[in-house]
Amino acid sequence: MIVRLARHGRTVAVSAVAAASGAAAASTAYLGADARAAEALDTVRLNTKDPRMSQVVIHKPSRTVYLSGITGAEAGDTCALQTQCVLDKIDERLALAGSSKSHLLNCTIWLADINSDFKEMNATWNAWVDPDSKPARSTVQSPMARPVVLVEIQATAALPPAAA
Repeated sequence: MIVRLARHGRTVAVSAVAAASGAAAASTAYLGADARAAEALDTVRLNTKDPRMSQVVIHKPSRTVYLSGITGAEAGDTCALQTQCVLDKIDERLALAGSSKSHLLNCTIWLADINSDFKEMNATWNAWVDPDSKPARSTVQSPMARPVVLVEIQATAALPPAAA
């Protein structure tokens, strides 16, 4: 996986990401720019393979991590299975960015059928969320891009003080 660090549309550094014992770890190799210039970059974009979006965007000046909307239809045909898959992906992407669910600021949840799936999604959410660091949250019903998608979650988190 290649991670692009960019400033004013110009790539100045790349990071290689490797999985280590279930958690993502990143190591950075600077290409064509000194470390000080790369560290001064304002925005870091991770998982950029999709032509439409980055899965993770880190805005360094505000110490904020933005995750794209995440779905989990591959996990099965129940809202509980899909919600757990999405929450697992949130954990992975926050770890990649140097954050965690205990630093979540806000989550927006879209359900295909709020009347049928709200209780099931909430039960899965409640088992996962850090009870001491619950984010602000909104849940709404919305048509989904694909009929098999029952839930989508978008999250915003802070970087912890030690992360950069």
